[in-house]
Formats: sequence, C-alpha cells, structure tokens
Amino acid sequence: MQTFEQIIQTNASLIHKVVDFDVKHDQLISLDFTAANTELTDEILDNTDLFSAWVNGKLTHNNARYGIGGYGEHRTIYSRSAHFDAGEEARRLHLGVDIWGAVGTPIYNFYDATVQSFANNNNFGDYGATIILAYEIDGLKFNALYGHLSLASLNDLKEGKFIPAGAKIAVLGAKEENGYWPPHLHLQLIENMEGLKGDYPGVCRFSEREKYLANCPDPNLILKATFS
Repeated sequence: MQTFEQIIQTNASLIHKVVDFDVKHDQLISLDFTAANTELTDEILDNTDLFSAWVNGKLTHNNARYGIGGYGEHRTIYSRSAHFDAGEEARRLHLGVDIWGAVGTPIYNFYDATVQSFANNNNFGDYGATIILAYEIDGLKFNALYGHLSLASLNDLKEGKFIPAGAKIAVLGAKEENGYWPPHLHLQLIENMEGLKGDYPGVCRFSEREKYLANCPDPNLILKATFS
C-alpha cells in the first residue's frame, strides 16, 4: 500500500499552485516562531498591528513575496491568545504550513475537490474565515483546511460543491476577519476530520504530537508545486 507521500509524489504533475509565485523572480523567506526567535516580544505579539509590521519588515528586508514555515514547529506565539491555553497543557505545536503575505492575496485550489465545510471561527487568535475541501487522489481521501481568509471568501459556498483544480477559492483576510493575525494562509492537510466541520485543531499539545502529526501530513508535499 502506498503512503500519503508516495501517492502525492506519483501525482505531482497534477498538483496546482496554492498561491501565485514566480520561481525565477519571487523570493520566499522562512519565518521562525519558536522560542529561538527573541525578536518577537510580548509587546509585539499582543498587538496585531505591531506583529504585522514585524512580518512585513522581514518580507521587505529580504525582498520576499511571502514568508513561510511552521509545520511541526513548537511555537511561542500562541501565548497571545487564551484560545490555545485551555487545560493543564497549552497547545503550541503547529500542524500546518503558514504562508505570510498581503491582504487580498489570491488562494487557489491545488486539485479537484468538493467543499467539506466552511465557517467563521471568530475567536481572537482563531482561524477567522475557514474553508475545508475534500480530496481524493488515487483512492487516497483527505481534506485541506484553508484558514485566515476574507469573510467574502465564504460567499456562494455550500457543502458538496465541486471546486475544480486551479480555481481561485479565497483571498487572505484582514485582521478583523482572520482571527486578528497578520495576514497569512494556514494550510493544513487532514486525513480524518473526526466528525468535525468548519474547524479542526491547527495546533496541538506537545504530548499529543504523534497522534496529530500522523493525521495531518506535511503540506509541503503539496506546496512543492507552488514553490519549486
């Protein structure tokens, strides 16, 4: 039986871009949100405008179109929101890949899909406008969660609606509609939605990392079609 990675690699030529990117001219920079990044003070993290200015400064300084990173990263930035601190152990391990860019950046569907669900998760620090698409590639069924979108991206959606590969599905939302974050896409692959709709944990407790990382494969497998 082929693994998730093997099936995606076999069908790599059929995978479309997620964002616009010219590999010959555009630059991509990796952003670190672990404790190793001492530039991000509590003052910056507690103020979305200051946080956005920090991200934009990194992009500008490096002449980068996007910042990227985050899969399996144990992050400190979630201390900015009580949304991640319920229970004895806080959630800090990131289960997707973030693409940091400008408000209004178009987001595209990477393969034929149907709408599994959508919602506005409007807690501070949450996903904001969210779309989850269901995929099947060579018998492999999985879902992709697109978070931090504009509210208008949810218009005209209904569960079961067919979305062709390459179609524009959303744009990045402003802070008021994306959970009060600097504008970015949270892309997360999910094999088993566990009965959930419109939402799925994008961050887990470190003690639960094996379970969640097994259910949420690395989105970089999909993003190779965009950035390489």
